[in-house]
Amino acid sequence: MILIEGGRAVSPKNGLDGIYHILLDGDKVVKVSEDFITDLPEGTTVLDASGKLVLPGLIDMHVHFRDPGQTHKEDIYTGCAAAAAGGVTSVACMPNTAPPVDSPELVRYILDRAETAKARVYPVACVTEGMKGETVTDMAALKAAGAVAFSDDGRPVKNARVMMEGMWHAERVGRKVLSHCEDLDIINGGIMHKGDVSRTLGVPGMDRASEDSVTAREICLADSAGTPVHICHVSTRGAVDLIRHAKQRGIRVTCETAPHYFILDHEKLLGRDADYRMNPPLREQKDIRAVLGGIIDGTIDCIVTDHAPHAAEEKADFLKAPNGVVGLETSFAACYTYLVKKGVVSLRRLVELMSENPARLLGIPGGSIEEGGPADIMIADPEEKWTVDPAKLHSRSKNTVFKGMTFQGKVKMTICRGEIVYDSENDKG
Repeated sequence: MILIEGGRAVSPKNGLDGIYHILLDGDKVVKVSEDFITDLPEGTTVLDASGKLVLPGLIDMHVHFRDPGQTHKEDIYTGCAAAAAGGVTSVACMPNTAPPVDSPELVRYILDRAETAKARVYPVACVTEGMKGETVTDMAALKAAGAVAFSDDGRPVKNARVMMEGMWHAERVGRKVLSHCEDLDIINGGIMHKGDVSRTLGVPGMDRASEDSVTAREICLADSAGTPVHICHVSTRGAVDLIRHAKQRGIRVTCETAPHYFILDHEKLLGRDADYRMNPPLREQKDIRAVLGGIIDGTIDCIVTDHAPHAAEEKADFLKAPNGVVGLETSFAACYTYLVKKGVVSLRRLVELMSENPARLLGIPGGSIEEGGPADIMIADPEEKWTVDPAKLHSRSKNTVFKGMTFQGKVKMTICRGEIVYDSENDKG
């Protein structure tokens, strides 16, 4: 057993916000009490959480673990170690591996590998076979194997008819399609946001119209088919506005964003450092304001990382480097610093964005601290300040946009399935 004593527990789903004592037995929460819990069995681990935050384990519904096929960048074990260090107890892995996750065998491979990892791993399977955008996968078989959603993330499904068919099949099996909204013809080789900085650097840019146009298409398809759709990594003011208006019309659309889209802008690229290149790209201050507005008013449902590891040698060439950044170990601190400490949202709202809502959207356990619920909990020090050192990250890759930045809010301990999987006091990362 593990007893977490005297921390500020916040769990919006069941109205928890105060000083509580929480008893874990195996992989379940067995008691949540405002009173001290006594008569504990011998051998119970007692954790003093005084002055700390005790939150449901974070759920990141958009990560890339590169396993199978590109494990020099990351694998399930290193990815889950990074998750644990960031207070993340559950992740949904995107299927753009090598080969893509378009078969029940690959779904089971991921689940088998994850059994002994430091976080729960939920596979997302492909919308189309081989991510080629031509033929919809056997979604019933993929769901039966353990897929929690469908996406061709990393590429858009170019053909609208195929995408609509995929959304319809996903609805039939009780799963959602997670859409990577990008028009590759509009991108036309762009490597960063199209604007003053790209023109200064003399490099091709990614026009906002790429994201906005496909976001509009997905909303239209969902409206016509009567199905849900989830929009991945929203970065533009246009996409936020489109999703807000669609929700007002009753269309079943949800969406996510990532910390870098409301903290950093395209001026970080002036140094020609490919660690600041991701897809969609860092945009402008007006986009940052729009994303923050969407977080505040509920247009944006979740905050994810889009954790996308790449080896240092791959990121060495600014023009040729692959897009993507790591983020699992910095997401809570970045959000706590830039959203809660700055008064943009409450801690309660942050827990909804980073834990409760992802659990609900994916239909997976977690997202709350309640008796009978999973023993997935993070403990954080809300006052501790720390500086991001890429060398100390647990991910196999170190391509973080937050390198050298100082945050407030440090994950001190992560408990997953009732086991302590990260303890900052013993961290040699």
